[in-house]
Amino acid sequence: YILVDLSRHSSSEVRYLRADEPEAPLALIAPREPDVEYVVDHHDDRFFIVTNDGAPNFRLVEAPVDAPAKENWRTVLASDPRVKLDGVDAFRDHLVVYEREDALRHARVIDLRSGASHRVGFPEAVYTVRETANPEFDTATLRFVYTSLVTPNSVIDYHLDTREWELRKRHEVRGGYDPSLYHTERAFAVAGDGTRIPLSLVYRTPLVRDGSRPLLLQAYGSYGSSYDPSFSSNAISLLDRGFVVAIAHVRGGEEMGRWWYDQGKLLQKRNTFTDFIAAAELLLRDGYTSRDRLVINGGSAGGLLMGAVTNMRPELFAAVVAEVPFVDVVTTMLDASIPLTVIEYEEWGNPADPEFYAYMKSYSPYDNVRAQAYPHMLVTAGLNDPRVAYWEPA
Repeated sequence: YILVDLSRHSSSEVRYLRADEPEAPLALIAPREPDVEYVVDHHDDRFFIVTNDGAPNFRLVEAPVDAPAKENWRTVLASDPRVKLDGVDAFRDHLVVYEREDALRHARVIDLRSGASHRVGFPEAVYTVRETANPEFDTATLRFVYTSLVTPNSVIDYHLDTREWELRKRHEVRGGYDPSLYHTERAFAVAGDGTRIPLSLVYRTPLVRDGSRPLLLQAYGSYGSSYDPSFSSNAISLLDRGFVVAIAHVRGGEEMGRWWYDQGKLLQKRNTFTDFIAAAELLLRDGYTSRDRLVINGGSAGGLLMGAVTNMRPELFAAVVAEVPFVDVVTTMLDASIPLTVIEYEEWGNPADPEFYAYMKSYSPYDNVRAQAYPHMLVTAGLNDPRVAYWEPA
């Protein structure tokens, strides 16, 4: 089958036709509805569908190919408030479901012959697994990319029946990189409302938590985009000079499920900023670094985060690197002629509504600059950036 996906920020639909009948009209699986998303894979006489219809964290259903309408959907995996389903890959004898739980990605393997299931085991406490194209249907081998803050991108063939790993390729890091010299770990900060905020950290061993290490803290926290921990050869230079590098998985991303995103947008956007501040305070309190050695970094919507937390708590940070930061929120969102403004009302709200206007203005970095002792700041702009116009960072 040929599947055609049509989607916007918060809704989608899929149309399909048989690959051996390419001139046939496209048939519809389910018409688009507000705030309903779904993705589809084909398996013999059925479609497997991952959808958030009636399931905020998504569920897995199946439907017959000749009658795939919603009234014929049958639940295979019910929605779980702790586990978000990201997608599905169908093979002749196996189904692979990509999941998120506790700010980590997982791959669940379901044996379609027996109904038994297991999760692929991964060797590190903090990592990322990314699905790749698996075009061969009649196979018992799953290919994915595994990486972590210590392990370079690695192409893995996973044998679905024997659960064995086969390393096919690993990104070469020149200069004699030795992964045994570094360690990655997970920590949790606690936000003001009691929510636990995950952090991913990497450093060169041994680590003595006496506050003497410089530390780079990064985050994004918007659009439901998860900041998954992955290898960066650029970071090795920092690690070898004593830096700890950390990622704060703040609300506004989707690391902890769809609710994590919902709690970091619209009239709850300030959670993104206070989560980041809680993460910085944890790193200071636990001796990973000290205030004169803590540097923070984010770009675009993550640059909005940099501006907001710098206005709110400038004394926490020694330096700020804000890359093409979205800092003039109110002015930009008031201009409906900008190509991305109207479709982003779902993210920030429409400032034509007085409630949203007042809320945006309460955190918009440009509108909250005041006379106080700011940290050192490097702010970059893109002259032809279609998303953040150069005059915002300027």
